[in-house]
Amino acid sequence: MAKKFSQEHEWVELEDGIATVGITDYAQQSLGDIVYVELPEVGKKLVKDGDAAVVESVKAASDVYAPLDGVVVEANEDLDVNPALVNESAETDGWFFRMELSDASQLDELMDEAAYKDFVEGL
Repeated sequence: MAKKFSQEHEWVELEDGIATVGITDYAQQSLGDIVYVELPEVGKKLVKDGDAAVVESVKAASDVYAPLDGVVVEANEDLDVNPALVNESAETDGWFFRMELSDASQLDELMDEAAYKDFVEGL
């Protein structure tokens, strides 16, 4: 599946019923050098648009929101050791967590890449 994007600058990629979630390249550039990431615990139930994680940069701390309802099945432990991985590859290796979706139809509410690009250009 192609990536989908939220207005809060999270991306989602679905594979075999599991959604990988991270922040967009735009978000990491806006934050600056990331120094810490607080990830959700495996088993945590997330609610769409609710708090999921925290990312701290030299500029500020920012919440990362759940783009969909579901349960966390994996957190990217590489970020504990190297939070700068988000700056280096926000939309690949710098993913935050994986979740099993409660309602896959919520994906339809997210933007495709072209719509997200237009959204960012309008900011």
